[in-house]
Amino acid sequence: MWREQNTPTHAPAADPVKPRIAVTIPCYNEAVTIAKVIADFRQALPEAEIYVFDNNSTDNTAQVASDAGAIVRTERRQGKGHVVRRMFADIEADIYLMVDGDDTYDASIAPTLVELLQRNHVDMVVGTRANVTKDAGREGHALGNKLFNKIYGRLFGKQFSDIFSGYRVFTRRFVKSFPAVSSGFEIETEMSVHCSQLGIPTLERPTVYGVRPEDSQSKLRTFRDGFRILGMFAMLAKETRPAAFFGALGMGLALVAAALSVPLFWTYAQTGLVPRLPTAILAVGLVVTATIFAVSGLILDSLARARIEAKRAVFLSFNSPDWRE
Repeated sequence: MWREQNTPTHAPAADPVKPRIAVTIPCYNEAVTIAKVIADFRQALPEAEIYVFDNNSTDNTAQVASDAGAIVRTERRQGKGHVVRRMFADIEADIYLMVDGDDTYDASIAPTLVELLQRNHVDMVVGTRANVTKDAGREGHALGNKLFNKIYGRLFGKQFSDIFSGYRVFTRRFVKSFPAVSSGFEIETEMSVHCSQLGIPTLERPTVYGVRPEDSQSKLRTFRDGFRILGMFAMLAKETRPAAFFGALGMGLALVAAALSVPLFWTYAQTGLVPRLPTAILAVGLVVTATIFAVSGLILDSLARARIEAKRAVFLSFNSPDWRE
């Protein structure tokens, strides 16, 4: 939390400590829009340093960003997750604002997001995209956003209404303690799960969500990225809720085994024989596997709890922000 520095009653109040703000922009082939994004955020947050991380762009994104006055760095490993991990590791600041370079987010709301972070003593503020579940700018994306947000709420809790927003503000301790493992667009989902898992205080603020210019191409692929996000959901559920994950698998196998066993028991009750021996062996095997899943889930649940405690200890090892409003 933000702490006030104690001063003697006879001494004049110290000047507020201004936080260092870094605007971080991951980019891949955004030469059409990046100059405007940089100009808009420089106007909105004139005190901030603006970083553009180029991710192997095949156009002149890096040169345009440099000409616009941004600090340009490069991440060779392809994927937004790799870029975010590099940004969080390399940049030193007190407040980090992350935004996409496609000019779909409203820069004018940035000071409000930063103020919400400071005033409410939270570690992440998400600029949720207004009406994104109705019109995501492309057929299929609106339905996908709505579906994935509902799945997230079922699995991890209803703390967030837009888990895919790329417009976020963080404290330093969140950035430096976030164990990013994603490589692609799933990184925002991982951030949300991290907050839900550790109980990190967050806020959401609706923002205007625009559409790309006609000569700017989206990097999203509906089915490819949709399956990757589903895979991320499964992986994170396994890592954070192993008892429920493996318990569900075990219950499914047990139900299949029960369905296969009913005719066997009926035949045995009528004739005293078990003529379909392969089916019986399969049913027994499914029950054994279901039991292994259930026991594994219970064991891994204890390990998951230990990992949560370790991650929270790392999070708390970073000092809370010490500037004053």
